[in-house]
Amino acid sequence: MEKIEVDDDINELFETLPQERNWDGRWLCQYKGFWCPVRCFRPILSSQRHFDARDTDILLASMPKSGTTWLKALVFSIINRNNYSIDQTPLLTSNPHALVHFLEFNVYWGNDNPDLDSIPNPRMFSTHIPYELLPKTILASKCRVVYICRNPLDQFISHRHFLIENRIEKDMEPLDIDEAFEMFCKGIHPFGPFWDHMMGYWHASLNNSHKVLFLKYEDLKEDIVFSVKKIAEFIGFHLSEEEEKQGLIEQISRLCSFENLKNLEVNKLGKNRVIQNSSYFRKGEVGDWTNYLSPSMAERIEELMQMKLRGSGLMFNTYGKASS
Repeated sequence: MEKIEVDDDINELFETLPQERNWDGRWLCQYKGFWCPVRCFRPILSSQRHFDARDTDILLASMPKSGTTWLKALVFSIINRNNYSIDQTPLLTSNPHALVHFLEFNVYWGNDNPDLDSIPNPRMFSTHIPYELLPKTILASKCRVVYICRNPLDQFISHRHFLIENRIEKDMEPLDIDEAFEMFCKGIHPFGPFWDHMMGYWHASLNNSHKVLFLKYEDLKEDIVFSVKKIAEFIGFHLSEEEEKQGLIEQISRLCSFENLKNLEVNKLGKNRVIQNSSYFRKGEVGDWTNYLSPSMAERIEELMQMKLRGSGLMFNTYGKASS
C-alpha cells in the first residue's frame, strides 16, 4: 500500500481509507465515495482547507480525457482576446495545461498553502476533483464552474491510451483491457466512479445554472461556434456583435481546434513534468471506442448508463451523431 510521508492529520486520515491499485499500477484511495490517486490526496485536502475563492474565479472541471485540454484553450482565448492577437497568443508556444493550472496537480502539489493573492482577476484554475469534494469557498462564492464531460466509452479508451503512453509506475505491467474495463464499470479508476462524478456536476448545473455550466464534448464537436458563444456568455466575457462580424468566434475555434493544437511544435515535443504534451492529442474523435471495445462491453456500458442516468434528463451520443 502507498504511504504519504507526512506526520499530520492528513496522514492519519489517509491511513483509514480503502486503497486499490488502478489497472496501470498507481495506487488509489477511496475518499468520501470517490477513488482519488494517492499522490493527489494531500493536494486535494490542502485545496479544501486553504483555497480562498474569489467571485471572479473561473474553474474548469472534468474527468480525465474528457475535453479538458480543449476547454482550457477555449476559455484562455476567450478571456485574453483583448490581451493577445490570434497570431501572438501564448497558446502557440505553451501547452494549455501550462496556462491553466490544476488545483491538485499543480497549485497544491508540494505546497499546502501557496500564495495565490498576486494572481490578477479573473483567475483560472482547473480540476478533476468531484463537485462534492470541491473547496467550500468555491461552492459558497459566485465563481463560475465550467464542467465538460464525454461519453464513458470514449473517455475510458482515451484515458487508457494516455496512461499507457505516460507510464507513472514503470515497474508495473498494466492490466489488459478486459480487466481495466471491469474496474471502470465498478467505478475503481482515477476520480471515479465516472457516473457519480458526472452526476454531481449535472445536478449542480440544474440547481444553479448561473454557477455551473455543463458541457458535453460531443456537443462541442457538433457545433463549436455555438459552444464558444455559450461559454463566453456564461463566464461573463460576452462576445460583441462587432466581434462576431469580424469572425472572432471562428478564429478562436480554429486556433483551439484539435488539429491546430496537435501540430504546434510545443505540443509535438514539449513535456509537462512527466507527461508528454503529444499525449494530450491522440485522435479527438467521437466513437473511436468501437475500434477497441466489443459489442458486449458497449452493451454493458449502455445498461449502466440507463440505470445511472434514469430520470436525470441527461443523455449521451456515443457514435458521433447529433446530440439529443
